[in-house]
Amino acid sequence: MGSHPKRIFITGASGGLGSALARHYAGPGICLSLWGRDLARLSSLAKACEAAGASVEMRSLDLGNVEHALDAMLTEDEADPVDLAIFAAGLGDIRAAGAVVEDAGVVARLGMINFVAPAAMAAALAERMAGRGHGRIVMIGSAAAFHALPFAAAYSGTKAGLARFAEALRIGVRRHGVKVTLVSPGFIDTAAARRTGEARPLSTQPDVVAARIARAAALGQAHAIIPWPFNLLRWFDRVLPRPLRERLLLALSPAGH
Repeated sequence: MGSHPKRIFITGASGGLGSALARHYAGPGICLSLWGRDLARLSSLAKACEAAGASVEMRSLDLGNVEHALDAMLTEDEADPVDLAIFAAGLGDIRAAGAVVEDAGVVARLGMINFVAPAAMAAALAERMAGRGHGRIVMIGSAAAFHALPFAAAYSGTKAGLARFAEALRIGVRRHGVKVTLVSPGFIDTAAARRTGEARPLSTQPDVVAARIARAAALGQAHAIIPWPFNLLRWFDRVLPRPLRERLLLALSPAGH
């Protein structure tokens, strides 16, 4: 396979980053399996990727049904083995205005979509890849995983869990020829992000992030932080005394939250 995968599996393909990844990889000789929640956007993306020369399969399902998602993914892999899997599906949410904590249902939902589903699917596919002696897995986390955000505890917490899982999986399967890359992006300038109307410093275009993810996967990079200034924020969070760090995190809460 080298650094040129032919069979690529992408979850979250109907979202801004997932669709940018699909477009980045689309080309002659490439087979894309695109999973996403929005069937209309997924269909439009599939046509664009086919126009670029790729063959495309698409699937719209709820990753909250982990057993169904696992069965579907492994059936696809059995029919045509996956070279590169990118788990880009995820949900972002924050505490409701005026609430003390996040709704328990929201916490459960984010836990399932942001951690349980991608972790279980990555583990199942890594086992298959290890048996073949090669494969690449990319797990899309978030720079929010570096910080205990009181207004987004479920999001930052699930992404932190995914980051630790990705690191452990990478260590466990690398001797079997499988490479796992964790990507921790900051703000991405997607349509969904723009609808919030909030200022997002260091926001990066999806196609730029997709290209950097592809490069990190090709190199077998363990962890890619995009853009690089978020790496400085990560270290700043670590070295700042706890009382000052907590005061700063509370000050970051959006108005009314």
